[in-house]
Amino acid sequence: MVKITFVTVGKLKESFFRDAVAEYAKRLSRFCKLEIRELPERATLAEEAEDVLRAVRGYTVALAVEGKSCSSEAFAAKLKRLCDAGKETTFIIGSSCGLDARVKQAADELLSFSEMTFPHQLMRVFLAEQVYRAFMINAGAEYHK
Repeated sequence: MVKITFVTVGKLKESFFRDAVAEYAKRLSRFCKLEIRELPERATLAEEAEDVLRAVRGYTVALAVEGKSCSSEAFAAKLKRLCDAGKETTFIIGSSCGLDARVKQAADELLSFSEMTFPHQLMRVFLAEQVYRAFMINAGAEYHK
């Protein structure tokens, strides 16, 4: 079973965000082994970068506003290619201050969900849902409309 890791800086403080991520993690368990690695927020982005760079494995995708955006179908196709190749995939979500340039440079890909700014805690929910949606698209299931 393919491994997907979310490396996130900061904890989910609100229970409704934790519950939403837990629900998608449960749904994803039939498709992949999902690991969520919460790293502490630090005084500087450079300090956070050290932690993030130690935590990433495999093909890395950093969520960044300047990244490339894509449709859910294109995201599903990309994830399918990675899974079919047996690649472990790590998605990186920075702190509320963003990501250090070194993390962005080290990533294999920068992905943007929007040009808008969203709370980084909500991005974990968005990411979990989109990964689940990608697996459902690839399975030909009715979830994606």
